[in-house]
Amino acid sequence: MGARSEGTAGKGGLQAAICRFPTRGPQIEALLARDENFRCICDDLAAAEEALAAVEHLPESLRAVRRLEYDEIVTDLAGEIAEALERANVVTMPRLPKH
Repeated sequence: MGARSEGTAGKGGLQAAICRFPTRGPQIEALLARDENFRCICDDLAAAEEALAAVEHLPESLRAVRRLEYDEIVTDLAGEIAEALERANVVTMPRLPKH
């Protein structure tokens, strides 16, 4: 949603994701460290939440429509994060050869 400097990339996303899923902080941090796509989703969530908060500064005629749009984006991104966390939680076990 917006360009971020290398030093701040992921920090807003980390905070946004942990606020949504507070009991999964360690999982979120681990996934952020290894999955660029997950980092992008979390960063997008942070940006969408900022945009949602900024809706209050828009003209009254636009507020309701923009609030609905950004609320839907936030909900969708939170769902994507939940799915990614669930996928990351799955451990596959190798099959042992039959003797």
